[in-house]
Amino acid sequence: MTAAASYLDPATLAAISSLEVRARLIVEGLMTGMHRSPYHGFSVEFAEHRQYAPGDDIRHLDWKVFGRTDKLYLKQYQQETNLDLLLLVDASGSMAYSSQTNPAWRKYDHAASLAASLAYLALQQQDRVGLILFDDHMHHATRLSNTHEHWRSVVEALAGASLVADEAGGKSTSIGRLFDELLAKRHQRSLIVLVSDLFDDPAALERALARIQHRRHDLILVQTLDPAERTFPFRSPADFVGLEGEGVLGLDPPAVRRAYLNAFHEHQRQVDQIARRFQFDHLVLDTGESLGPALSHFLARRMGSTRS
Repeated sequence: MTAAASYLDPATLAAISSLEVRARLIVEGLMTGMHRSPYHGFSVEFAEHRQYAPGDDIRHLDWKVFGRTDKLYLKQYQQETNLDLLLLVDASGSMAYSSQTNPAWRKYDHAASLAASLAYLALQQQDRVGLILFDDHMHHATRLSNTHEHWRSVVEALAGASLVADEAGGKSTSIGRLFDELLAKRHQRSLIVLVSDLFDDPAALERALARIQHRRHDLILVQTLDPAERTFPFRSPADFVGLEGEGVLGLDPPAVRRAYLNAFHEHQRQVDQIARRFQFDHLVLDTGESLGPALSHFLARRMGSTRS
C-alpha cells in the first residue's frame, strides 16, 4: 500500500466503521512515508554538549552557549526509555461537533484515530501506554501496559466512548480538574498527550501546564478543530446550539462573524502562547484535512527538536 493511499482524507476514513482499521491505515502511511520509525525520538532527553565539527547538523547547535562563549557546541540527546505514554482524549459535548455530513466526521473521530495511531506506534517500541477519557472529570479507560494485545483495549475504549452533545446535557471540558485528578494519582514521569479542542478557560490551562512542568512531565497539546470553527462560513440566520449545556441562541451569522473570528483567534493566540511559555509542543489539527501528513510532519520535526 502506498503512502498516498494510506493518508486517507476524513471523508474516506469516516466511511470506515472500524477504528482499528482507520488507525492501521494511518500508521501504515506513516511507516511508509518516513525512512525510520516515526515514534523513534518521540520523547527525547538532553544528555550533554560536544564541540561542533564540520559536517555536523547545525539544527542541534546551542545558540545560548554560543552567545555566552562565542564557541559552537551541539546538544546531544538520548532516547528516553523510562517514560510512560498517557493519552488523554476529550470526550466532552463539543467534541461531537461536525460540519461535515454523509458521513459525519466528528472532532472526536479525528482525536480517537490519532490516539489509536500513537498507541500503536508506542507499543511497537514496547513503551507502556495508558488511555484516559475525560469531559468535566477524568474517566479511567485503560491500565498502563506494553503488551501487544493492549492496543485492542485502547481501541475498544476509544470506540466505546459515549458523547452527549445537546443544549441540556452535554458535558463540558475541564482541563484544570482533569490534571488535578491525574496528578493526584500519577507520580512517575510520563509523556502526556492531551487531545482536545481546548475550548476551556486559558487561565485554567496555564495553571494546569505549570503543574505539569513542575512535576517534570513532558506534554504535547494536540488541538482538534472543525474547519467551520476556524472560518465561520455560515451565511443564513439559524439557531446555534451549545453542545455543552449552553442552550440555543438565534444568530445572524454575517452580523457576528468578525466578532467570532476575533474571539477565536485571540483564544488560539493565548493557547499557543501558554504552550510556548512552558516549552510544550502545540499541534493544531483540522478535521477537514488528512491526519497522516500532519502527524508525520510533527513527529519528524520533534525528532529534530533542539529544545533544552
